[in-house]
Amino acid sequence: MPQLETINVALAGNPNVGKSTVFNALTGLKQHTGNWPGKTVESAVGECKTQYEGRELRIVLHDLPGTYSLISHSAEEEVARDYICFEKPDVTLVVVDATCLERNLNLCLQVMELCPKVIVCVNLADEAKRKKIYIDTKRLSALLGAPVCLTSARSNTGLKELLEQTAALALSEDPGRCRRIDYGPVMDVALNMVEQRLPEQAAGLPSRWLALTLLEGEGTPQVERQTGIDFSAFPVLQEALEEGRYLLEKSGIPREKQKDKIVSSLVEEAGKIVGETVSLGKANYNSRDRKIDQIVTSKHWGFPIMLLLLGLIFWITVSAANYPSGLLSSLFGFWEGELEKFCLSLEAPGWVTGLFVQGIFRTLGWVISVMLPPMAIFFPLFTILEDLGYLPRIAFNLDNYFRKAHACGKQALTICQGFGCNAVGVTGCRIISSPRERLIAILTNTFVPCNGRFPTLIAIITMYFTAGLTGVFRSVAGAALLVGVILLGIFLTLVVSRLLSQTVLRGVPSTFTLELPPYRRPQVGKILVRSFLDRTLFVLGRAVAVAAPAGAVIWLMANVQIGDASILTHCASFLDPFARLIGLDGYLLMAFLLGFPANEIVIPIVIMCYLSTGQMMDITDLSLLRDVFTQNGWTVVTAVCTMLFSLVHFPCATTLLTIRKETKSLKWTLLAFFLPLCLGILLCAVTANVMRLFL
Repeated sequence: MPQLETINVALAGNPNVGKSTVFNALTGLKQHTGNWPGKTVESAVGECKTQYEGRELRIVLHDLPGTYSLISHSAEEEVARDYICFEKPDVTLVVVDATCLERNLNLCLQVMELCPKVIVCVNLADEAKRKKIYIDTKRLSALLGAPVCLTSARSNTGLKELLEQTAALALSEDPGRCRRIDYGPVMDVALNMVEQRLPEQAAGLPSRWLALTLLEGEGTPQVERQTGIDFSAFPVLQEALEEGRYLLEKSGIPREKQKDKIVSSLVEEAGKIVGETVSLGKANYNSRDRKIDQIVTSKHWGFPIMLLLLGLIFWITVSAANYPSGLLSSLFGFWEGELEKFCLSLEAPGWVTGLFVQGIFRTLGWVISVMLPPMAIFFPLFTILEDLGYLPRIAFNLDNYFRKAHACGKQALTICQGFGCNAVGVTGCRIISSPRERLIAILTNTFVPCNGRFPTLIAIITMYFTAGLTGVFRSVAGAALLVGVILLGIFLTLVVSRLLSQTVLRGVPSTFTLELPPYRRPQVGKILVRSFLDRTLFVLGRAVAVAAPAGAVIWLMANVQIGDASILTHCASFLDPFARLIGLDGYLLMAFLLGFPANEIVIPIVIMCYLSTGQMMDITDLSLLRDVFTQNGWTVVTAVCTMLFSLVHFPCATTLLTIRKETKSLKWTLLAFFLPLCLGILLCAVTANVMRLFL
């Protein structure tokens, strides 16, 4: 087979412009994800094939992180800027939102400073048409000095033309003539002085961007690391920089205001372009969105609506997950019986059957039966809210509280992801640009319960706090108590975030751009596929990997005897005095420790310990389960402290592995383990002793 000509294309754009939709529509399943070298920012690379003038072409798309600007220095912005500058793609494809063109052109103009061959993809054309927003693409192309293609990636409209224009631009011998930003006469003189005196070693770099970076000075160390050029070693260049800075200061632009001048010039330039290319058939095209925002982000209705949606999602998740969980449990029970028969036919020793079937396989079965259905329901519901455009409104509502805790408002989004799985919430902390605030979000994400802890919380609420109610009152009371537990977790998140920001992670809150995107109709089909493949299976795979060896350890501890008791009983007896101080008992505390690989197996371990069966068991009848717990000394104090410790204790193994991967630090991983553990012990001890005074 002849080797196809390859064109490397960088795909850039703001968040919420449909960049991922364009990428997925062009590449289909021919893509893979990973991390950019030295960064925790996700990368996605895909490819597609096209023909141009009889030539077979292979287009490789590199999906750059969504960002609003290349001027700041967050991890996402650095990745996008460095790839365009130093990897030198054949074409940079900038995706902009047809309904918010002025804001999106800010990034587009910055990219044009870095790359001569740029094509602009004006996406969401169908939405712009519905809102009667008309864009003169020919005029826009002439003003930008770059090809412009109108698309609607959701319906695959315009994508064929986009590929053709991309191929034509890549194969063209014309070096490209993108629009240069007018920074004003004084700034232009200073930039020209620096550009003319750049050393020969910088010949392959974008001269205007390099002049801006050196003149500003803030990004110079990073550029020197990337290029290997010591710009301070060139006296002529240093002289030009001093003269340029002197000119700017003399004209009333001090050095600390130069970045503001650059930003204001970009905004003015974008406004001029939009004024000549965009016309509105309906001046109040976004009035519906604004009316909705007046309700969902208001002081009076914002929080009730948020709590109502939260309660509704949990109610749907818990109610709908029962049936598939039961089916999976029955399926695994059937296969467990078949495996036992198979081992019996092989005349395998009893310990082999116990270790591999009743230990490893049964643990895997429980983890999958309990985790898979709730995640398969919760993550699509969460993604629907994300696709609808509601999640940024949650961050807006909570931003003031996180700012008072010296944290970032985007942490609210990572908390929402943590309800499904704390490992996903930790990964989601990548959206926070400040390293300090990202660490705070990572360390506190486990204070909100994941779906692995919900079964324990729901079972205890049902057995001890709503048992006397019937019908709808029981459901409503149970949902209200569960939301109360969640609010306690959010409150602890804020308190610990403030504590961390004043001790080991001192600093002031950073500023960030929070876009309130237009409300859009969710793409349910794509949401189901994306949430199941990217989130559910990813988390489940990690949980299974750590649950298998845990099942073996639990079975061995329950069945290996030392004297007249098992190892598990000896360990529980040793822990019992301390556990009583914090409102638990030795078996409960041991169950939490053995549940480190996956929180779902805590209750089955407790049942195994209380019934002395030597293998994990599950009792579906909650009234029978309450009788078992009561016979083993459970009181209301035990129930409350078990709920508190389930809410606040060390992260599961999957989450800790994710924290280690994200922080690349053993120190922060250990702190993430011991911080909630110590707080949980303190909280349970205080609660238990206060309740004992009054009960």
